[in-house]
Amino acid sequence: MTHYVHPLGVCESEKVGDGTRVWAFAHVLPGAQIGTDCNICDHVFVENDVVIGDRVTIKCGVQVWDGVTLADDVFVGPNVTFTNDPMPRSKVHPAEYAKTVVAQSASLGGGSVIVPGVRIGRSAMVGAGAVVTKDVPANAIVVGNPARIAGYVDTTPEPSTIAELTGDAAGELPHVRVPGVELRSIRHAVDLRGSLIAADFSSDLPFVPRRAFAVFGVPTKDVRGEHAHHECEQFLLCLTGSVSCVVDNGAMRQELRLDRPHVGLYMPSMTWGTQYNYSPDAVILVFASHEYDPADYIRDYDEFLSLASRTAVGL
Repeated sequence: MTHYVHPLGVCESEKVGDGTRVWAFAHVLPGAQIGTDCNICDHVFVENDVVIGDRVTIKCGVQVWDGVTLADDVFVGPNVTFTNDPMPRSKVHPAEYAKTVVAQSASLGGGSVIVPGVRIGRSAMVGAGAVVTKDVPANAIVVGNPARIAGYVDTTPEPSTIAELTGDAAGELPHVRVPGVELRSIRHAVDLRGSLIAADFSSDLPFVPRRAFAVFGVPTKDVRGEHAHHECEQFLLCLTGSVSCVVDNGAMRQELRLDRPHVGLYMPSMTWGTQYNYSPDAVILVFASHEYDPADYIRDYDEFLSLASRTAVGL
């Protein structure tokens, strides 16, 4: 088996995998590396310093410039624009072109623009016409100009944590599908003098905290979290405002919204947590089971998936 080049296509590279198809008026330069079973559609140009993985689809009218890497199973929609020089001048070439990476299984909607040097995370979705100016987290859905996170793939946002319930219906919290993760109510008192929430560390929280910190003043467009911990457990309370929380154990992902101060989100260790869609007045209080330790953080999603899969099989 070998690759196919349409009679009206040009493929100068010898590093093309079996089953790959290069269609009419496409041009692949000699230095490009292309994996197996790819589909390079009409009027696609692939430059020299380009790496394309297996089972990648590049639809019509796309130019893949030096410095771009497309990992396995990436989809590139029609007329997506890649760039590799943040300050281009005619006949002035940088010593090295910016490196742009589109990670495994990510999809780029038609007409989107990818600025130089960004990384688009695993399984992310870039909306049609979006202009990506910053790194896109794994599994994020981004839209607009500049592109902002609108949601996360494979998550159906649950009803607002308590907003669709009445009174203090603590027993009516939405079901949490991710094993180990919990929504938990703490004591909440309301009278003419105002409201109060209280928790005894030894009995009301899932662990006895050794550290606490608060997050506030986060612009709506920004995202916090995007990491997991080897050992540390966390309990999040949204004291004012609201925030959307995505919890992920490597096999299952769910989005939950915190919007009342007496309902907290418990995240055990080895849970990838992301918080986004902050209301302007949101204040998040976080209790942690361990003191701060940079070595306890897992900040790379692919590393997290590898560790989570090993944990699941008991390695």
